[in-house]
Amino acid sequence: QVLLVESGGGLVQAGGSLRLSCAASGRTFSSYSVGWFRQAPGKEREFVAAITWSATKGDYADSVKGRFTISRDNAKNTVYLQMNSLKPEDTAVYYCAARSGIVTPTRSGSYDYWGQGAQVIVSS
Repeated sequence: QVLLVESGGGLVQAGGSLRLSCAASGRTFSSYSVGWFRQAPGKEREFVAAITWSATKGDYADSVKGRFTISRDNAKNTVYLQMNSLKPEDTAVYYCAARSGIVTPTRSGSYDYWGQGAQVIVSS
């Protein structure tokens, strides 16, 4: 069992920045890939970014490329999502998710463990 806890959400003005954290506990995280997804009201959950535990480069949705950066701290069992140049359309609940293995799928159904979500609101 893997427990994921997100933190760092909040309210920010357009153009601002936030950093989300996803702290993992339970099984060792060394063989897990982690993804970030988001869900806005009335919309389906969508892929944002993902990273394998040993990778130094993340995969990103086109809508966030160049603005968001995913990274990880192995010693802390934590994955981060640095969000810069935020836009009102980035407003959503952000979820981190984990799956065993080295691939980083963009489909939410491919992930086995999910956090409770962190609300991000970007005002115009």
